[in-house]
Amino acid sequence: MAIETGTVITLYRYPVKSMRGEELAAAELTAYGVLGDRAYALIDSADGKAATAKNPGKWPLMFAFRAEFSQPPKNGTALPAVRITLPDGSTVSTAASDCDQVLSRVLKRTVTVAKADRGRVSGVQTALPAWSGKSEEYKLDMEGIDQRNSVQEFTLPTGTFFDGAIVHLVTTATLNRLHELYSTGRFEAPRFRPNVVVDAGKGERGFVEQGWIGWTVTIGDVKLKVTGPCARCVMTTLPQGDLPKDTGILKTAVQHSQGYVGVYAAVISEGTIRRGDAVTIGG
Repeated sequence: MAIETGTVITLYRYPVKSMRGEELAAAELTAYGVLGDRAYALIDSADGKAATAKNPGKWPLMFAFRAEFSQPPKNGTALPAVRITLPDGSTVSTAASDCDQVLSRVLKRTVTVAKADRGRVSGVQTALPAWSGKSEEYKLDMEGIDQRNSVQEFTLPTGTFFDGAIVHLVTTATLNRLHELYSTGRFEAPRFRPNVVVDAGKGERGFVEQGWIGWTVTIGDVKLKVTGPCARCVMTTLPQGDLPKDTGILKTAVQHSQGYVGVYAAVISEGTIRRGDAVTIGG
């Protein structure tokens, strides 16, 4: 029996890995997640690794960029170009001949824009070092974090620019509970970069989506298999937009939810999710 457990209130897509993204009224989901999500990434020409805000010492400006598609992507067709807003407010298109040079100049590292589409990565320079399929994460020097105060290399899923699973959900119940535990912290969805934010209802409290792990979630005509919890990292503490730097965000998650905020999911049945859709589990 399917049980209604909430309503979709916000949808997000992040066209370029580790840049701020775009809020959507509807999102098409394929086997590779939200269509166009993490479709592009910047590849460091020095080591072939994907640029990521997970390593802010190396990439301190990633959240100062915003990425939006020039036109909505359509399933079965080539991905459109992305318009990137730079920290100074100017823009550059991924289709521009000087895009790599513009981004490299701002980042002070030589980068190449690469594209991941339906499980294939393209656009990476063929000269060595080639695309490594890897990225890096800085582990904060914080009690409760393994390998603290170190940079760890990790491998991205083949043919993608995702760090782990391809769909990420979080509930308002979780964000509200974290805020109760740390009242001065701004536990707003953009800090956690979800695809789907679910209003769990006034009667739900705590980390409710952790109870969805192993279950099938239905939203609109999409079915998702919730595969596991989403472990949080230094990215949640970084400033972006009007959100300030705040290490207390991650510290609260580590102390009260083992560092987990939200859950990961795989797509079982493709389709479209819309803001306002009911969310059910089971069935």
